[in-house]
Amino acid sequence: MHVAPSSATATATATLTATVTATATATVQDHVALAEIELCGELMIAASAADEERLSPDRIDEVLKVAAERSALLAALE
Repeated sequence: MHVAPSSATATATATLTATVTATATATVQDHVALAEIELCGELMIAASAADEERLSPDRIDEVLKVAAERSALLAALE
């Protein structure tokens, strides 16, 4: 299944920003939620570009840069 990534990410970001703006006097952004939306967008882009029906767990890790994050965390702990 292929999903068009750009409009979904933009819509989710706009909805989040509108909701936050409507409930506060100043615009406040939930940086964690925006980061999650961005990661979902990256997965949608990878899925739409993939030849196979589903992304493998290794490909998902690659898109989300899991190995790089894990390496950086382990290096910081040493």
